[in-house]
Amino acid sequence: MSTDDSPRPEEYQPALTWWSHTWRILVMALIGAMAWLTISQDQVRLILDIACGVPAVVLVFFRRRWPMTVAVVTALLASVSALAAGPATLAAVSLATRRNWGQIVVIGVLSLITTEAFARVNPVNDGEEWWVTLIINTGFISAVLAWGMYIGSRRELLWTLRARAERAEAEQELRAGQSRLEERGRIAREMHDVLAHRISQISMRAGALGYRDDLDASDLRAEVAVIHQAAHQALTDLRAVLGVLRDDEGAPMHAPQPTYADLDDLVSEARESGMRIEFHDQVTPDHPVPEDTGRTLYRIVQEGITNARKHAPSAELRIDVAGDPDEGIEVVLRNPLGFGRSVTPGAGLGLIGLAERATLRGGTVEHVSDDGEFRLRGWIPWTA
Repeated sequence: MSTDDSPRPEEYQPALTWWSHTWRILVMALIGAMAWLTISQDQVRLILDIACGVPAVVLVFFRRRWPMTVAVVTALLASVSALAAGPATLAAVSLATRRNWGQIVVIGVLSLITTEAFARVNPVNDGEEWWVTLIINTGFISAVLAWGMYIGSRRELLWTLRARAERAEAEQELRAGQSRLEERGRIAREMHDVLAHRISQISMRAGALGYRDDLDASDLRAEVAVIHQAAHQALTDLRAVLGVLRDDEGAPMHAPQPTYADLDDLVSEARESGMRIEFHDQVTPDHPVPEDTGRTLYRIVQEGITNARKHAPSAELRIDVAGDPDEGIEVVLRNPLGFGRSVTPGAGLGLIGLAERATLRGGTVEHVSDDGEFRLRGWIPWTA
């Protein structure tokens, strides 16, 4: 009998084609013809046989809708009709494909009783022992039911394999879709980190020019050159981010991304742009910081510098980085509040992106404003 997890017979039974119907009818007719040869040629007996056989032939076409009912009725008709032997056999095989042991036992016993009854009404050889007929009928019925169970098992196996293949294909498409979404999210975070940092530099420089009336032509050209250099660097960083995706042939391009080793350059560049930064690096020098961990650390510091440049351009920013393989890496950025006004608008998405990035690495990012100070704290495990 099928388990609760197995598909219902209606699910794995294939639709019958014209050829499937044809060869089943031919086999049914052959079995009926063989049984027909064993009956007497009495006219009344022939009329009775046809009268019971025709309904059996009609009923067998409804065997999938009412399998047990059709199998029982055709088996009973086969007890008095040779023409009903073919339909009864086909109905028994169809019922056995469902592999319901209770129904199979019932129809097997009933078929054995009706075939024995038919043999008694229409004896082929008067001298044949009864037990020989019983063995022959038992073997034939057992073979018919076993064949039906094999067909049902094979159908279910093919259905299961097909369903697994379709499910695997659907899961593969789902995983591909999730990978695309994750890749888009990663790109969006990288682009925000890169562009927000560079554009805040450009905005601060350009905003300062609006208040400087003491610059001569050469000084003005120098400031414009700095803005141009920052814009050029923003485009360069953006190409590096997009270059991680794919090359022209679709192969991954692993362009070098900033990591822990680039923190000093990041701080120096911010200082050159006019920011006041106090940087303390206490990461243990005995072990190299893993690349992925260093990249996340770099982005946290970069976002902290960008926020300080936006919202407290005149304040001093303090950056403390410490860590080792046992404790992970902690970075804290502090700057006083109320120093200067924001030179660029902000939507707060940078901190959200940092939290998502740190969570993916198994770390945390928190920010708080109290006691006249803004603090951004991040912790990242040494390895994922």
